[in-house]
Amino acid sequence: MIRPPWSWLLAANKPKTSALSATQDAPAASAQPVDGAVRTAMSKFYDDLETRSSDAREADLFAQLRSLVAAAMKNSAHYAKSFQGIDPNSLTDRAALAGLPVLRKSDLAEIQAADLPFGGVNAIPAGQFQRIYQSPGPIYEAVTTAHAGKRMDRFLHAMGVTSSDVVHNCFSYHFTPAGLMFDAAAQAIGALVFPAGVGQTQLQARAAHDLGSTVYAGTPDFLLKIMQEAKEQGLALKFSKAGVSGGALFPSLREEYRQAGVTCTQCYATAEAGLIAYESESQEGMIVDENVILEIVRPGTGDPVGEGEVGEVLVTVMDPQFPLIRLATGDLSAVLPGASPCGRSNMRIKGWMGRADQAAKVKGMFIRPEQIAQLLKAVPSIARAKAVVSREGESDHLELLCESESGDSAAFASAAQAALKLSADIKIVPVGSLPNDGLVIEDKRDYS
Repeated sequence: MIRPPWSWLLAANKPKTSALSATQDAPAASAQPVDGAVRTAMSKFYDDLETRSSDAREADLFAQLRSLVAAAMKNSAHYAKSFQGIDPNSLTDRAALAGLPVLRKSDLAEIQAADLPFGGVNAIPAGQFQRIYQSPGPIYEAVTTAHAGKRMDRFLHAMGVTSSDVVHNCFSYHFTPAGLMFDAAAQAIGALVFPAGVGQTQLQARAAHDLGSTVYAGTPDFLLKIMQEAKEQGLALKFSKAGVSGGALFPSLREEYRQAGVTCTQCYATAEAGLIAYESESQEGMIVDENVILEIVRPGTGDPVGEGEVGEVLVTVMDPQFPLIRLATGDLSAVLPGASPCGRSNMRIKGWMGRADQAAKVKGMFIRPEQIAQLLKAVPSIARAKAVVSREGESDHLELLCESESGDSAAFASAAQAALKLSADIKIVPVGSLPNDGLVIEDKRDYS
């Protein structure tokens, strides 16, 4: 192995026994901090906010909320209009918060299209942001350099990442902000980052081997592909921790990583809101981020449901530059009773439990009903279409059922790629054979 110039940070121990043990060395040993100003001493908690009482947390969050709403009504064209007549000082508790209008993520594209690029949601001029991103919709998000990590460092700390780690960041660095979020968060902790991005598994495996990468960041199933590629090449890897998002982490996949000596932890985040909730070492539910007010509401409404009842996730993020107040994510979850065994005292949710609307996340990318409509408009010979999402092994699989009297599945595949931004297996079915139920996206994956 070529020893990197920072090899003093890395230590190889006895290999673990697993199905992928030929690719996995033991975790790297901790090193002395290289910069006293960097957060490297692995205290159990990131800060005191994680262990405060519920009353103290609610009082602080709602004080911030009143200031956020007052500033948004003054500085954001969208909120000046949608919050007209609202007294920010009345927002003292969750019952009052539930009276505010809901900002639906599914409506953001339309709002923004009427007033590009941000629909007036931004509270500082667009030119004061350093980066603008585009998510499917299209939806545009903006960040400043100071907030590029979107609080993801709290999740990395809970994972156990320190300045002795080399983070192999396989989130995309273009169009969407996930790559930069994890990059900036890792740098805030003091870790070394390899900006790997997506694809190119052969090069990924070689780089992870050569650099001694200890932490994987990316979608849940891509690490397995890297590890399998490394095994085929006879390359030893040093991954001991994995922080994943952008898709469901299935129990069988988490167990496969555990058998290979990798502790896999997931977080719940969106491009707009950043970190929403995260797992700790206890892996018993996801702990809500300290800068977020999270509500679970009845899908399609803004009405809170009871504890434990499955509903749609609404988030309010304390970001005065790009305020998101009662953002309806379209994701389903439920509140777990009690506090996490790890000692963090904030609300916990069960994690991602599917979509409240007809949308599905496939290989880290959403597909939405409007994209199916775009396909039908582009290819008139397709009468109706239905996307079916399933699993093949430990990977997502997308099949597109197309009603057509005649057609070339290869041509349909090209049009589907353009509309969905994902490759799909095309199956041409007789006209009238799909159920007339309005369902254009069906997710058959088992999340239990």
